[in-house]
Amino acid sequence: MKSLKVVFLGTPEFAKTSLEAIHQSHHQVVGVVTVADKASGRGQKIHQSPVKIYAEENNIPVFQPEKLRNPEFLEELRKLDADVFVVVAFRMMPKVLFEMPKMGTFNLHASLLPDYRGAAPINYAVINGEEKSGATTFFINEKIDEGNILLQQEMEILPDENAGSLHDRLMEMGSRLVVKTLDGLAENAIEEKPQPQVEHPKNAYKIFKEDTKINWKQSSKTVHQFILGMSPYPAAFTTLNIENEEKGLKIFGGKFEISDHGKPAGTLDISKNEFKIYTLDGIYYPQELQLEGKKRMMVKDFLNGFRNFDEIKMGLSQN
Repeated sequence: MKSLKVVFLGTPEFAKTSLEAIHQSHHQVVGVVTVADKASGRGQKIHQSPVKIYAEENNIPVFQPEKLRNPEFLEELRKLDADVFVVVAFRMMPKVLFEMPKMGTFNLHASLLPDYRGAAPINYAVINGEEKSGATTFFINEKIDEGNILLQQEMEILPDENAGSLHDRLMEMGSRLVVKTLDGLAENAIEEKPQPQVEHPKNAYKIFKEDTKINWKQSSKTVHQFILGMSPYPAAFTTLNIENEEKGLKIFGGKFEISDHGKPAGTLDISKNEFKIYTLDGIYYPQELQLEGKKRMMVKDFLNGFRNFDEIKMGLSQN
């Protein structure tokens, strides 16, 4: 089978797994493009992307341009004479870059396109209670996530699965799909197809802090899926008023029951043995949570940290 020369563009762990799969295949990774190193955390330590770390461990040339239109960077890439560029979890690319390789540039996206175009397809598939997700490889064009499809593979979303678990399973499946796509392109065995025209495709816009707040006035099922879809990152949150001080409370998982409780949605009952929050049509029981300034813990350990439960109320800034 013909071996292709590949330039890989990506940053996080999700991308690193695909890079590793290509590197271990018979195709040749001639260069890697990733984000510049940056300082983060309390000590402002310099952090390198998982893609850069893997590339350097395997002696693959690494490029970290501040600007993708930088003429010197573009010239260096041209010299690599790659057959194809592969993009996984990177950033928007200028036309001068994605049109450079003779076979084009393809992207791995963690959804069944055309649904869930955008930055957070895994989160939204879980939030919306989908029964299946998947991965798509497609040629990049000037519109975000709208290029011609190469290959696509479905994956069942498991009952009560959170975004983190689905992310890890799609990461592994996607890496295999990337290599399969390279094999198909090498043998000229893939027929690219335009994405189906859907009047209202489901979107997966970037998630901001304000988007992660739990609305307790929704149904129990909706609340439950929202928490799963935000777990473990960026994490859904609510607020508690503890001794007249409002604190954020991240909730990573729990269970619910449907109940005609007659209580206002968004109120709570809390004691040494129980923590429950009333929703529109039932009760939600947080099981794994993290109070602002504290570490993540199970609800039993959380409750053991309090003596006076009368001083704990839902925060005033609830929906």
